[in-house]
Amino acid sequence: MSDQETSLRPVAAESITEWDETADVVIAGYGIAGVCAAIEAARAGANVLILERTSGWGGAASLAGGWVYLGGGTPLQQALGFEDSPENMEKFLLAAVGPGADRAKIGDYSRGSVEHYNWLVGNGVPFKEAFWGEPGWEPPHDEGLGYSGGENAAPFNAIATPAPRGHVPQMSNKRTGSKGGGYMLMKPLAETAESLGVRVEYDIRLARLITDGERVVGVLAKRYGKEIAVRAERGVVLATGSFAYAEQMISDYAPQLIGRPGAAIEEHDGIGIKLAAALGAATSHLNATEVAFFGDPQLMARGIMVNGRGQRYVPEDTYPGRIGQMTLFHQENQAYLVIDERAHEEALATETSTPFFRVPPTWAAETVAELEIDMGLPERALQSTVEVYNHYAAEGTDPLFGKKEQWLRPLTGAVAAFDMRNFTAGFTLGGLRTDLDARVLHVSGEPIAGLYAAGRCTSGICTGGYVSGASLGDGSFYGRRAGLAAAKN
Repeated sequence: MSDQETSLRPVAAESITEWDETADVVIAGYGIAGVCAAIEAARAGANVLILERTSGWGGAASLAGGWVYLGGGTPLQQALGFEDSPENMEKFLLAAVGPGADRAKIGDYSRGSVEHYNWLVGNGVPFKEAFWGEPGWEPPHDEGLGYSGGENAAPFNAIATPAPRGHVPQMSNKRTGSKGGGYMLMKPLAETAESLGVRVEYDIRLARLITDGERVVGVLAKRYGKEIAVRAERGVVLATGSFAYAEQMISDYAPQLIGRPGAAIEEHDGIGIKLAAALGAATSHLNATEVAFFGDPQLMARGIMVNGRGQRYVPEDTYPGRIGQMTLFHQENQAYLVIDERAHEEALATETSTPFFRVPPTWAAETVAELEIDMGLPERALQSTVEVYNHYAAEGTDPLFGKKEQWLRPLTGAVAAFDMRNFTAGFTLGGLRTDLDARVLHVSGEPIAGLYAAGRCTSGICTGGYVSGASLGDGSFYGRRAGLAAAKN
């Protein structure tokens, strides 16, 4: 057994001679899952202590664009004229989140989504009554609702009734100036937690779990090299984030994640997963990843995406994360965007939240035949693709991939192409297996007494496919469950 494996194994409580801190509920991590766990635990009457690795609250959540995936008929959906139901939301998610979907968790999340929206609003999270309906990674202003998972694109728009479920906290506030949606989600929740008397210790790194028999009763942590023993009278909640920056774990489970991870911070080193696994915890979908694609959705929707053989492979108006997954997993990360001059100018004239994606095209030519040569594609490969696309686009239909009629128009005149090979980055989706009360499950299937988890250190509602807002959505939703269950333990 290696020294690293030994250092991750739990410590027996009887070996602890002195406890440096004691609380009813001890939470590791002060991101979205941790703050929601703290609020619910405190309101349930527990004395709560958060141990945060950095010097401030927020984690990856505070740096996020801010989509929170909610639906089923939230007040914001209703106010903006969109009909939805838990059953419709569940139907979409089961189709979109990938193989091995946790039906019980998705059903639970869908049924509880409206209540969770109301809970967030009740805790000061602002959502503006405005809709953003254009393709994009996130709204460019402070609109509160938009499509964030390809709900209105093929093939999902034929499976479930399209409804926008990306809820974004209002990004502009007199108290804070202009801030991102993730920050505006975290700030009021952090203020609520601390108003409830939640204690926070910063600059503390989680090191090991402490057990009494088969029960978790605390954690060992380190602050500036000094070891600290923290007792949890009722339960420990792991809210430590993903393993996107754990090089060995990535190599073992998700080697398809190449380059710098996206939507993750360096503190996402998998420590919560490792410590629980050393105790016998079950894990799930460690190979599952979201794949961001660094392209402007406004441009992609108006053009065609082709692979290294000059062939289309995806509806260009779908969720960009789906384009990323289709590119990396099915096209060897080879992608090009082909667009004509008129469509390019139209896209540049629109407002977008992702201006840094807008770079000059790699190639430009007077004809598709010339562009094909410049790109180094086989003769007639791109020309035949454009010919078929144009034929159906003139009729307002796309029988191959189902692109919506509003984005269909033949490519004519001068054309250009963007080299988008290796334009992907991602983050991990798998983690600890938990039940609907956020209890960490042993490989035997039984809950591990005293141990709870939520957020990206768990396997949440996404098991392969992804929808933007799922991380903040199920992290906050099951963070609440974890805090409540631990407090009542």
